Amino acid sequence: MALVATGSASENRLPARLDRCTVARVTNHLLAAYDDQLRTDAETPGAVSVARQGPLRLVTFPGGRGFITYRDLGGADAGALVPAALAHFQDDPAIGQVEWKTRGHDHAPGLHEALLANGFVPEEPESIMIGEAKLLALDLSLPEGVTLRQVTDEADVRAMLEMQHEVFGDPLTEDEVESLLRRVATDDELELWIAEAEGRVVSAGRLEPVRGTDFAGIWGGATRPEWRGRGIYRALTAERARSALRRGKTYINSDSTEYSRPILERSGLVKVSTTTPYEWRRDS
Repeated sequence: MALVATGSASENRLPARLDRCTVARVTNHLLAAYDDQLRTDAETPGAVSVARQGPLRLVTFPGGRGFITYRDLGGADAGALVPAALAHFQDDPAIGQVEWKTRGHDHAPGLHEALLANGFVPEEPESIMIGEAKLLALDLSLPEGVTLRQVTDEADVRAMLEMQHEVFGDPLTEDEVESLLRRVATDDELELWIAEAEGRVVSAGRLEPVRGTDFAGIWGGATRPEWRGRGIYRALTAERARSALRRGKTYINSDSTEYSRPILERSGLVKVSTTTPYEWRRDS
């Protein structure tokens, strides 16, 4: 059944101004929780395989995607780590691209240079946003004719992905559709949410509660350009936050673009660090 967010914004948010010491304490607490709870195998739901190589986790996802992450490099030599990790994926001809996920607060001397030297290309940095789920669970009004609902059927999932890829400007593959449908069928915590208007998907995003942690991630947020600035994304985020609370999660995390970051900040989330993905592609 479609849901329509109604009512006025909640007053359940952080004060507009906090002293610097309080901000620093909150940020440090949230960042520590992020590092301790999320920079583990919990970071890679839906993985086909996870291999360990020193401090690194080398993850293979469906669709020929590799992913490299870690909790702490522990002083390891980046100049040796990077080519060894890349070789792990190069040996698998099914892998077409690899992402190395870096964080701005890590001590990783030489990593940027080693990644560039091995063919990785940095993408735009994103803000790591964290806050209490209750701060996002606002009662918000939607534009007339716009409704929100959770989806699981193939036609809805495909329409959601097509809209997201259109907004992000990259092609959608059948592997991605099939992979997400498999996850929806086997993961009873993953939630896909869309906003619809005039029979079209105009905004969408995922909720991914992380087992064994206090966190639920909100990912894949996208809104068609002509529907932006009307509160749809914020309402979609609030609906996902309410669902996270029902599942017993207290924190929401998201890697946010400069479009979504201010929306989350207005709801009380805090920028605790940055993350920059470095991409390697076999055909390049």
